[in-house]
Amino acid sequence: MAEIIRMPKMSDTMTEGVIAKWHKKVGDTVKSGELMAEIETDKATMDYESFNSGTILYLGAKEKEAVKINDVLAIVGKAGEDYSALLSGAQNTASSGGKTETKIETATAVAEIPTIDTSGIKAEIVLMPKMSDTMVEGVIAKWHKKTGDSVKSGELLAEIETDKATMDYESFNSGTLLYIGAKEKEAVKINDVLAIIGEKNADWQTLLKAHQAKAAGVGSKPTPISASAATVSATSTSVPPSNNGASHTNGRLKVSPLAKKMAKDLGYDLAQIQGTGDQGRITKHDVENYKPGAAASGKTGDAKTSTPVVLPSVVGQESFEEIPVSQMRKTIAKRLAESKFSAPHFYLTMEINMDKAVEARKSMNEIAPVKISFNDMVIKAVAAALRQHPDVNVSWLGDKIRKNRHIHIGVAVAVKDGLLVPVIRFADNKSLSHIAVEVKDLAQKAHDKKLQPADWEGSTFTISNLGMFGIEEFTAIINPPDACILAVGGIKETAVVKNGQLVVGNIMKVTMSCDHRAVDGAVGSAFLKTLKGLLEDPVRILI
Repeated sequence: MAEIIRMPKMSDTMTEGVIAKWHKKVGDTVKSGELMAEIETDKATMDYESFNSGTILYLGAKEKEAVKINDVLAIVGKAGEDYSALLSGAQNTASSGGKTETKIETATAVAEIPTIDTSGIKAEIVLMPKMSDTMVEGVIAKWHKKTGDSVKSGELLAEIETDKATMDYESFNSGTLLYIGAKEKEAVKINDVLAIIGEKNADWQTLLKAHQAKAAGVGSKPTPISASAATVSATSTSVPPSNNGASHTNGRLKVSPLAKKMAKDLGYDLAQIQGTGDQGRITKHDVENYKPGAAASGKTGDAKTSTPVVLPSVVGQESFEEIPVSQMRKTIAKRLAESKFSAPHFYLTMEINMDKAVEARKSMNEIAPVKISFNDMVIKAVAAALRQHPDVNVSWLGDKIRKNRHIHIGVAVAVKDGLLVPVIRFADNKSLSHIAVEVKDLAQKAHDKKLQPADWEGSTFTISNLGMFGIEEFTAIINPPDACILAVGGIKETAVVKNGQLVVGNIMKVTMSCDHRAVDGAVGSAFLKTLKGLLEDPVRILI
């Protein structure tokens, strides 16, 4: 009998898996325990071994496609077996999500409300159009028509102030203006009713009522609505403005209402004012900067009139590439956004003199079986400092704080698709050589996507080191449920005062991000002071 294989949850934060590679295809036989596919989770690419034996009848996704947890991954059964009913039942269950009864009730409730017939009403609703890419509503700066006026197609109906500019609004409809959706200075949201235009005695009240009912989710018969019932003159082909006058479109000056009022009050001739707005539109700024004398002297050929600078046209081609977001990047985005916007971060920065650490590292590497890095020394020092300051080695769990008696240090590792944080367990009990070998091994596994859940789970404190990239100082986002993360910068030679003398010193800056819900400033500061002492006299971390 055919059985459905569903996408398993392979990590604590996994919501879906991407099929990296199928090792079987439809028609192949598969045995229990045999490798069936490689699945990319948010942490790593992991092998999936079948628990079923039989013939593969159906595959739920192609390679590089995502499958949500518990969705159909494959169907295994006897060769030639009809699995259509099994697959249909699984898909219906997934799509309904237990909401079938609610949908039926809603449909019944809607059916009980009578529809409004508007097919015989000879009028159209004019909706507020979207006049810019960021516009959400428009403010009526001025109506050029009032209720009862006749309107012709292409005639100026209103001036609408968007988030970008005040723009002219020309009607696409001809008829009588029966209804105005907002007064001057009032806002109208995109696709809300701006006006109704039609025959003089048309029943616009019923038309409006039907539209409002439809917007509220009540059914109605088809209603003539002009979804883009106007054109914005500012988006039409522009006419290059001359130096002696404003831009004109279809014989009409392009000028903002405020600029028009100011020019009238000052007695200026708008035709003589140079517009600098969109497509030569005259703005308030143009009226304020207009000098009638200067314009007159320009007309008479004053030798002092400056010649406008003509800029060469630059030819280029816009291009871009859209890359699908990997499972790892999706999880990084989700988890760090939750951390940044839910945990109240505060930051503590301290300078550490690494002169003795530099000398100690040279001596260590002369006898150490592996090369010890500054990062290894920081991990060991952090572990030692956490042993002295257990109130920093905590986890925020919402309704309680977990004080960890063990010390597991997460080390952020940059990989191709994002960031992984493998864990050095019981770091305070390990030697520098042990830590160095383990960090290199885990980093290589991370790059090869061979980390297992046990390698990245359970950190109590995290370290992020960008010093090797030349970064002097930065702040990091807390890796939940940890309460702190230490951002480590590079070691830089700089002038320091030592025994009253200005000398060259090796300075490293560290910044600790703390979750204020679990760690207070004084606690974090005491921890950093201890860490500074350990790194400035590294022999102390070996005791």
